[in-house]
Amino acid sequence: MRGRDDECAAIRRLLDQADGGALLCHGPPGSGRSALLAYARREGGDRAVLTGAGLVDEAALPYAGLHRLLDPVLDAARALPTRQRRLLRRALNGGECPSDQRLALAAAVRSVLAATARDRPLLCTVDDVDLGDRQTAWTLAVVARRLRRLPVTLLLTAGVPAPVDGIPAHRLRPLDPHQCRALLADRRDPPPPARVAAALAALSGGNPQALADLAEALTPAQWQGEEPLPDAPPADGALGAAYRARLDRLPASTRRMVLLAALDTDDDPHTLVHAARAAGLTVDALAPAEAAGLLRTGPAGVTFPHPLARAMIEAVAPLAEMRAAHLLLAGVQGIGRLRRTLHRAAVADGPDPALAAELEAAAERTTERARAIAALRRAAELTAEPARAAERMVAAARHAWAGGDPAQARDLLRRLPTAAASGPVDLLRGDIQLRCEAPGAAVATLLAAADALAATDRRQALLALVRAGEAICVTGDHYRYAEVARRAEALRGTGDPPDVELLATFATGVGATLRGDHAWGGPALRRVVVLGGRLAGPAPSPAALVCAAAAGLLVAVDGAAHDLAGRAVASTRARGELSLLPRALELRAVAEYWLGRHELAAETAREGLRVARSTGQDACAQVHLGILAVLAAVRADRAAALAWIAEIGDRAASGSRPDAYARWALGVLDLVDGRHADAAARLAALARVGTGRGQVLVQVMATPYLVEAAAHDGGRPTAALAVFDHWASSTVSTSRRALAARCRALLAPRGGAEAEREFRTALRLHPADTDRFERARTELLFGCELRRSRRPRDARAHLHRAREAFLLLGATVWAERAGEELRAAGESVGPVRRPPELLLTGQQLHIARLVAEGATNREIAVRMSLSTRTVDHHLRNVFHRLGVRSRTELARLLA
Repeated sequence: MRGRDDECAAIRRLLDQADGGALLCHGPPGSGRSALLAYARREGGDRAVLTGAGLVDEAALPYAGLHRLLDPVLDAARALPTRQRRLLRRALNGGECPSDQRLALAAAVRSVLAATARDRPLLCTVDDVDLGDRQTAWTLAVVARRLRRLPVTLLLTAGVPAPVDGIPAHRLRPLDPHQCRALLADRRDPPPPARVAAALAALSGGNPQALADLAEALTPAQWQGEEPLPDAPPADGALGAAYRARLDRLPASTRRMVLLAALDTDDDPHTLVHAARAAGLTVDALAPAEAAGLLRTGPAGVTFPHPLARAMIEAVAPLAEMRAAHLLLAGVQGIGRLRRTLHRAAVADGPDPALAAELEAAAERTTERARAIAALRRAAELTAEPARAAERMVAAARHAWAGGDPAQARDLLRRLPTAAASGPVDLLRGDIQLRCEAPGAAVATLLAAADALAATDRRQALLALVRAGEAICVTGDHYRYAEVARRAEALRGTGDPPDVELLATFATGVGATLRGDHAWGGPALRRVVVLGGRLAGPAPSPAALVCAAAAGLLVAVDGAAHDLAGRAVASTRARGELSLLPRALELRAVAEYWLGRHELAAETAREGLRVARSTGQDACAQVHLGILAVLAAVRADRAAALAWIAEIGDRAASGSRPDAYARWALGVLDLVDGRHADAAARLAALARVGTGRGQVLVQVMATPYLVEAAAHDGGRPTAALAVFDHWASSTVSTSRRALAARCRALLAPRGGAEAEREFRTALRLHPADTDRFERARTELLFGCELRRSRRPRDARAHLHRAREAFLLLGATVWAERAGEELRAAGESVGPVRRPPELLLTGQQLHIARLVAEGATNREIAVRMSLSTRTVDHHLRNVFHRLGVRSRTELARLLA
């Protein structure tokens, strides 16, 4: 019973209680209603069991369902009072029950159940109560509300929310992706790959029976993700049969209207009304379908409450009826060219070059990505020439990927004919690998794409090289970037457009920077920043803006990098290119880290994590988890940092960027806890200096913490500091130079003039308007140095400034550390006060705020509906917890 824990628990509670009770479980076909009743019968132990079900064939026969339920125990009716016995016999024999006798009939049914349960408890299960006769449903509802003090449990299921009123109900919700994956693993061994399981979860809408039908119907190649998946669960499966039976119970006119509504994906009332009129129907024909729970009607049109309903209605519809419905919808005036063309294309029998071209042209003009994908895919299917068909299918896949649906993009790529051009296909496939699956595998795919595109499309070839370089940096194989830079240089041309020049210059500039040639790489990357700033238009290329933002970070122009990353975020949203949004948010978060805006950086990273997860970009999600872990660790929030690291788990490859971020965070936590040797060892292992292996860029960011940890025990990470110092001196960033000076101060002889000089240089270089956190850290470290050099008076000024800055920034652990140093320097300072919100309960905080506003205890008691004695008690606790002695002090604290 995957995903039905709450319902199973409710059933067990009913079965365990001494008194009787009832429960209704409702949900669409395939949601597991019958399985829950079977579960109840298994859990019922030695209970007597009565089973029934609503049958459509008997829906017009009053009390037919009740007859079938009670038939095994009708002998118990002999003990009923004569009036009740006759009333029950007449109802079960097909007679009518007068309205004023219906309650007496329900009482008779209750008495029969009570008599049956005299020797042992009774379990009654009635499936699909909404499909049978309404008299049975009403009678069972009356009985269900009157089972207290009887050892009788009544379980009902229905497809609609409220066929019976007044009893507890559980709506059977769709399974979540994890539950879908578990159900698929139960159904077939070995389980499908994660990406196939995710695609099947989306395809099934979380419907358990749909998943079971798909698991049974898929070929081994489809199960392993080597062939395209179907568009819907199989029409000949159990779920298809359930929907077909449901539709067959409706009048023919209703079935036609339901199909029209299902095919009109815009749910446009105008379209449906006109199509119905053309078919000689009216929308009133939808009433039986609405009563059956298949759809809902309203002023805004027709909606389908269950995710799979529309797809299953289409899947089980006869072909002739489908064609007729599409033609009716295509004939409606004013529906738009693309919608009309899609309906016409749906009934095309074979290749149709003119219709395919019309679909492609309409797709290029629309802003509706889902409709563009459908049009391009259908255009490819109607194209006889394999190469042209492949171009259209790749375009559809590109739209799917840009719209944040990698599963659909992969599926479309699997449909490509063998004549597909390798360059565009590999570029798209490599991009998906980079952000979703395996950045390591993406390198070879993207380099192959660059080779294939070099002769025909230099812009796309350079983009493939830039993405290959990004994959190299994510995996930590920085020495391989030299090949990317060499190929990009070979593709550079004179008079290139700004975006092409930007891509080529970025790749060559990053290559030079990674090999330590800042004299060449720095100017190149600054040129990229300038070119990025010049990109104009309402929605400039997000790819170019992302490169420009990354270049800004590499040359430490943090403000420009932040602006460019922000523009990239806005551009991806304006163009609907969700595939690049997590990367743009990553760069913005890193820029905010360097600017000292840690809270804002965490907010950006959380947004990036949400977008990455919602668009299936697992690799990007792990990077954002790593950034969040570092931000929490830097602020000494151990619990939060470890929670983020736990979410990364073992999914990040060793040496990858998420892995490096996690180890950086753990190293900072070691440093905060005084485990300096552990911190130094962890941070030194992030990269192997001089080899180009490991996370060089992450280690550069972490070098100030590495130096601090190593210096405490007399270590000298000179190689890592040399890399950081060389890079910092090549930039115009005073904050980077300040950090380099702080590192040199920590490695200088203790108590000497060199250490003091370098600390003072660092404080002079720290920007006054940004990076207040790192300035406070420098003040703290300098104060510690002065105190340990027996200069407590000089130390106190720096420690006070550090403590005040940390308090303003909300970094309470670091503020407490500064306070400890101040006390060691002879200053009398109290512990850091935590905000009242963290020390008081909600009611205590409310009372404290009313006191601060000047309210008396009696006034507070009246406003909060409490006794004055209770207010007095809470106020004493407030004074104790906040360390205040009067109402005046409390008001001052909360001001």
